[in-house]
Parts: sequence; structure tokens; C-alpha cells
Amino acid sequence: MTEIRSGVVVVGCGIAGLAAAVSALQGGASVTILERAPREERGGQTRYTEAYLRMKSETEVTDDFEDQFAQNAGGYLDPSLVHLASEPRENWPAVLKTLGFAGPDVIAAFAEAAGPTIQWLKSFGVRFDFLPTQFLTKSQPRLLPVGGGLALVDALAAEAEKRGAHFVYETAATALIQDGAGKVLGVRAVSKEAAIQEFRANAVVLACGGFEGNPEMLSRYMGPRSIFLRPICRGGYYNKGEGVQMALDIGAAPCGDFGSYHAEPIDPRSGMAEPSVFIFSYGILVNQQGKRFTDEAPTTIDACYERITREIFNQTRGIAYAVLDARHTRIPNYRLGLRTDQPPIEGRTIGELASKLGIAPEALEATVAEYDRACRAAEFIPLTLDGLATQGVVPKKSNWAHPVDQPPFHAYPVISANVLTFGGLKIDRRARVLNQQGDPMPGLYAAGEVVGLYYKNYTGATSVLKGAVFGRFAGSDAAKRR
Repeated sequence: MTEIRSGVVVVGCGIAGLAAAVSALQGGASVTILERAPREERGGQTRYTEAYLRMKSETEVTDDFEDQFAQNAGGYLDPSLVHLASEPRENWPAVLKTLGFAGPDVIAAFAEAAGPTIQWLKSFGVRFDFLPTQFLTKSQPRLLPVGGGLALVDALAAEAEKRGAHFVYETAATALIQDGAGKVLGVRAVSKEAAIQEFRANAVVLACGGFEGNPEMLSRYMGPRSIFLRPICRGGYYNKGEGVQMALDIGAAPCGDFGSYHAEPIDPRSGMAEPSVFIFSYGILVNQQGKRFTDEAPTTIDACYERITREIFNQTRGIAYAVLDARHTRIPNYRLGLRTDQPPIEGRTIGELASKLGIAPEALEATVAEYDRACRAAEFIPLTLDGLATQGVVPKKSNWAHPVDQPPFHAYPVISANVLTFGGLKIDRRARVLNQQGDPMPGLYAAGEVVGLYYKNYTGATSVLKGAVFGRFAGSDAAKRR
């Protein structure tokens, strides 16, 4: 068995792993980075994302940042315990430290460090701007790195290489190594030749993603319907969940909603990364039975698409169809809301469109007729919430409720992508992994999707930022261990 020694071992090469590696290198540690993918595909899901960041400037998160996390911090939390979380963590009673919820101290540290982390990334040549997004309507600003997530990967990987990091590609960590006192001493891994290797270190940072690419874990935690999910991009297939599993195996505390994930509506016909369909607010969504099943436009698309996509996932075979008339083609830059590279399915009549979709024509015709009768005549104002709602139809449509009556008619199939799994490990504000008693596990850190922080609804545009912030925390603290 081959044994390799370094100061810090980082498992994963996306934004979280690279941020941890560079931060540890800056702290004076030698670093080894393990990456399951080959070099040309390094970067995990970060490589393929546009990397939206929930920030109102390059120095400040949005005003609702901490509130959104607080609203989705867990299930029905015990109020007699949760209110104690406003105290400094050292004053928490033992039972509070064992709860699986997004701790306010961790969220506060996240929010405080976001701006400085953007400045840190800029020091490596990354530029940021408020560029056009795929949301035709939105309630919060999104800051983006120019060049998307790949720009982050390239900049940080170059910095890590310049500082002497040792990259080990096509190698996957499988287990953590501990001494008799429980201190983490490294990881056991398997190379592409199926050879077992040990990587010894003073500290290990787990930054190898969630379990989007592991059908066994998906089925175990989310049930058999998970077969209708697909990762948002190619990088997700490399995320097998070992980082989460190997830490749980040695007593790490779970955190985050293991039975859920971040949902995004995509076109299943497309093989490109993130072939999103965000145009359904201007038409109707129907299932394979030709029936509407949800309010297609309760608010701006950035604030409601996840809830609606979950409803799509619950339909027969996890699929629905966005049905639109010619009106949507008059929306300025409407193609921004259609990231798919596949053309719409088109029909001169609703019946013809239904036949092409494999829906009984009479069923879709009846649904459209009922919906059209519930609409009121009004001017089409697509880029602001207009409050134009249906009357007398269930489910209601709250905005942009115009008849679907102008041919040609277009449709896009839509399924739920699994952007990232919510279940992961519990950490403190220094990114140290906690055990079931709420105490730090010596030598073990986590960042990125491995960290469980999300429950119920995803706080949009925070996953890449979370990886950068907690990766930086993890690397900095890990470098101090000797």
C-alpha cells in the first residue's frame, strides 16, 4: 500500500476544495488534493455552473440573506431550545448542540465572510459583475463571476499549482484514518488502477460534493421516485457521497434535509449542462394526463421555481410540459429563460400539440379551455408582477394569467434536476466537523455540498458562495494543525 504524507489533505477539487487548498497553502501547509475526475474535468459542479451569488454588492450579501436561512433552518424546531441559539455557542446547553439545524452562528459567520471572500477571490484575478441571468423576473440581485464557475476553478487551481499543491486525479477517498484517540490522521483512497493508497496528514478537508451521482444513497434517503431525478450537470455524476458517508461512519453529526435536494426545472431532451426552462410563468404546466397541477406564477420566477419544480417531480414519471402560445415570443429577451438547446415542440392547434406530447388531445383541449375561461382580458406586461390572476379555476394562477389562444403553440418537457443534495455534515463556524455531541472532531473539516445547511427550500444563489467561504475557513484552520 502506497503512503503519501502532507500537511493537509483536501478531498475534492470544486470551489470548496480549491478554496480550502489555497487557504491552507497561504497558511504555510503543504497540500494534497484528491480528485475523482481526470484533470480535464476537474472542478466538480462548479466547473459547469454560472455561479450565481446572493449579494447586493461585492462586499455585502442581500438584505434577506440570514432571514431566508432562518426560515428554512429545519423542521418544526422546539421553540424552548431554539431561542437559546441566540446565545454564544459556548453557553448553549448540551442538548441544543445535538440538534440537526442550521445554526445561527454558522449562518452569521457565512454572511460576514462573504464580502471578504469575494475580495480574496479577486486577488487571484477573478472579476465579478451583475450580468444578465436566466431569470426574466427576480426579487433579489445576483452577482456573478465573469466566466462563471469555470473562472473560479481555473483561477484557484492555478494559484494552488503555483504554490506547490500536489494534485492526485482519478482517485477517490473511501475512508478516514484515525488514531486511538479519535484524531483524523488522513484518508484511504482508491486510484484508477483500483490500487489502495493512504494519504496521511495533520488535517483532512472533505469537499467532495453531495450524493447526486449515487443512486443507492438517493433511493435510501429520497425514496424510489429518485429515479426520475438527474444531476444538473456532468460534474454531479462524480458526486458519490463518500465524504458524507465516511464522516458519518466515524460518528460525525448529520445536518441538512437528507430527504431533499435543490430542484431546478430542466429539459430532459438536452445533454448540456443546466438546460433550464424558466419560461412557464407565461403559460401553463400540465402533466401527462393533460391536467394543470400548480400555480405557475405565484411570484417572480427566482423566488418560486424550486417549489414549482418539486410539484413537477411529484407528477406521473416526474415530468410535466410547459404549454405556451405565441404571446411569450414577444417578451424581450425571452430566450434568457430557456437555456435548453432543444427546440420547442410545436402545434398549430392545442389538439395537434397534445398528440405530439403523447397527451390525449381532448384532455389538453378541455384543460386549456377551462383555463382560458378563467382569464381576464388585459395588457400583457411580462417583466413585472402584474397581479393578473385567474378567477374560478383550481389551481389558481396568480400572475400573467392570459389565455393560451394565439397559435402557434409551443411546449417544452420539464423534469426536476437534482442540483445538489441537502443532507450532509454538521460544522461549526470554523468549518470543523462536529460529532453527535456537538464537539469538533480533531483534524476533520468540511466545506461545500458535504456540509448540510439547507432544509425545505434552498436559499438561492448561495451554494457556490458557501463552498468558497467555508472552504477558506477550513483551509485556514487546518493549516494551523501540527
